[in-house]
Amino acid sequence: MARNLYFLGTAGSGKSTMVHAFQEWMNSQGLDTITMNLDPGAEDLKYAPDIDSRDWVRIQDVMEAEGLGPNGAQVAAADLLALHASDLVEALDPFRSNYVLIDTPGQIELFTFRESGPALIDAFGRDESALVYLNDPLLVRTPSGFVSSVLLSATVQFRHSLPFVNVLSKSDLLPEKDLERVVKWSTDPYALYEGLFEDATTAKTLLDVEFLKGMESIGVYRRVHPVSSELAFGLDEIYNQVQQVFEGGEDLRPD
Repeated sequence: MARNLYFLGTAGSGKSTMVHAFQEWMNSQGLDTITMNLDPGAEDLKYAPDIDSRDWVRIQDVMEAEGLGPNGAQVAAADLLALHASDLVEALDPFRSNYVLIDTPGQIELFTFRESGPALIDAFGRDESALVYLNDPLLVRTPSGFVSSVLLSATVQFRHSLPFVNVLSKSDLLPEKDLERVVKWSTDPYALYEGLFEDATTAKTLLDVEFLKGMESIGVYRRVHPVSSELAFGLDEIYNQVQQVFEGGEDLRPD
């Protein structure tokens, strides 16, 4: 049975680019993968999806048929796509692959806060599914931005109730010092707490370290793993984390 990996993150976090880079890396390791695009409004994808939601629902068609603007059409298209869940499952059936890499809509709320996202996950099967959450480096480079990303990722995790791999996308955009600091924040709530109060540009927060440690204890505050699609860096770590989820660390790569 194939494993479903859902790539989620805020707009501009690099989901589509990461799907493309990770597929190339997986294939180079002898692991067969297929890709699925669940964004009816996607343009200029770097990869050719094996299964493409645009074959059933397109934003432009929804705008014309319903007289909606771009935002309204995105919402309507997300809901319409759930009605085609059985068609997408049928399109998956002929493939025999290790992994399905699923590219979710650019606007994270369309997949996470509408009912269509969980409905599609249910249709594809939850037992062999995991989330790969992409933190945006330009957001998490400040203490307050990092906390915001943690809270959003926690919401995504609670909403979908799936195993969770936490990555820092586009890590090559951060200077080494900033990158080290972000990773430290993700492993040490005390360091993040200190950063919040040392940053003169950050509004003082009522957040306390016990709250951050509480999030850590329930599994939503966790280490971020730096990756870069551009440099093909850290992709092996995504694979390692995925194997921890599905196989307890057992490596499925051929010898």
